[in-house]
Amino acid sequence: MNRTRVIVIYGGRSAEHEVSLKTAMMVINAIDREFYEVVPVYIAPSGIWHSLGAVCGTIASIEELRVTTSGRSIAASISEALRSLFDRTTRTVVFPVIHGTHGEDGTLQGMLELLNVPYVGNGVLASAAGMDKEMTKRVMASEGIRQAAYTVIRLHEWEKQPAACTARVEETIGYPCYVKPANLGSSIGIHRCASREEWFDAVEDAFRYDGKIVVEEEIRGREVQIAVLGNDEPECSVPGEFERPPVFFDYAQKYLHGAQVQRIPARVSPAVCEELKQTAIRAFRALNGSGLMRVDFFVTEQDEVYLNEVNTFPGFTQNSMFPVLWNRTSGLTYPELINRLIRCALEKHVRKQSIRYELPAASLQGHGGESPASVAEKGW
Repeated sequence: MNRTRVIVIYGGRSAEHEVSLKTAMMVINAIDREFYEVVPVYIAPSGIWHSLGAVCGTIASIEELRVTTSGRSIAASISEALRSLFDRTTRTVVFPVIHGTHGEDGTLQGMLELLNVPYVGNGVLASAAGMDKEMTKRVMASEGIRQAAYTVIRLHEWEKQPAACTARVEETIGYPCYVKPANLGSSIGIHRCASREEWFDAVEDAFRYDGKIVVEEEIRGREVQIAVLGNDEPECSVPGEFERPPVFFDYAQKYLHGAQVQRIPARVSPAVCEELKQTAIRAFRALNGSGLMRVDFFVTEQDEVYLNEVNTFPGFTQNSMFPVLWNRTSGLTYPELINRLIRCALEKHVRKQSIRYELPAASLQGHGGESPASVAEKGW
């Protein structure tokens, strides 16, 4: 039997580099080797690509997935990796497990689209708009989905008029508020500000990670999450939440301390559960989602539902909320979930191959019966 090659791309030029390594190790170890050949590709913090070749055994430590950066240029390393990875005789699918910038934000997806290879997860539009918190909020607002009040500050505004930016936030948002880098996940660079004294340090830290920050009002409520899976007909998991969460989960609480205790299903009424699922599907479709997405909400004591964020490649270790939600919803195991996502990627790719990229000859009537190529050369 000819196995499908699965190229797992991980690491990346992102503040979430270490998170990606943890995810990659678990994904690589969970892929069924009877049906798939697994080839890890590491992107160093410098941006240099390294193909590790086909993996037969189990990865015991994330250190096995690191590669010392060579003196090659980024372009040369990508070219070398691509030549070694893709051929016409082996069916291949890419499984990107890069969190954050240069991987989850549409850049890698754009390259894979140009290569015309199937890949797991969301496409260019959903990845780019879903990564940028401002763009996500604009899309959700157009759908009439309830969200927290927010404002956006760009670095050049802050550098020129910090007092005016501060006054705008205090007048329109107030304290407490949340300061977030617009294009980053895993709660990196996020701060809760209860007063002006905390505000300035929070803004300076957030701008270390992005040239644009989003400032949101605080919604007092429980954070509840829905996992969405599929392509054209997406399905929703049961809702999940965390027991006795802190005011918010920072990076250390998410990935280092292991202090999160999941409650699945979340303690919400049937009506709220249905609203969460319907809103999650609306958000998924508004972004033209595919494969997977985790949609995070706040549910207030009055049972008001606010969309918080979407995650186009959510935390994906074996114990992360997304895989656990699907296990509790339908009994889907971690390896089965990975296999389902690979199938979604292949199905999406097959559908795309039916799209025409050339004008039919009949549509060129009125242009002297010239061929599409000659018309294109002259320009219309």
